[in-house]
Amino acid sequence: MEVFIREIEKKDYPVVLSLWNDEIGNKRVTAQNIAPHYDRVKNDDNYKTFVAVVDNDVVGFVASVQAYAVGFEEKQMQITGIAVKSDINNKGIGTKLIQFIEKYAQDKGIVSIYLCCGVQRTNAHAFYKRNGYDNHSWCFGKKL
Repeated sequence: MEVFIREIEKKDYPVVLSLWNDEIGNKRVTAQNIAPHYDRVKNDDNYKTFVAVVDNDVVGFVASVQAYAVGFEEKQMQITGIAVKSDINNKGIGTKLIQFIEKYAQDKGIVSIYLCCGVQRTNAHAFYKRNGYDNHSWCFGKKL
């Protein structure tokens, strides 16, 4: 299976929305807010979303944001979302997306990548560990 990874395009929004909702379980990403978000950040190099394409179909994505942490001069990257269609899991597509975003980050001079993952997503936890990510902290959030 040949996987091509490229930057997200407007035509990809419905599939990426489906992946956010169906694979990640994030129902806050909606048809009403996905396009405005990507339109707002498309010219901001700190935000990047890449899609994995197989046979002209988007089958996965990785979204990220770059920032400086207080007290550090090095830039960090947060993976804000990553998903692959469940019917083609375990084919190496998620790993290719991780490797792609890591290479992109290295080329930009970013020294670390982190992400948050739902406590219930134990398969995702195992995937991140297999790809060299450590769970050295908890991520907390509060809806206001």
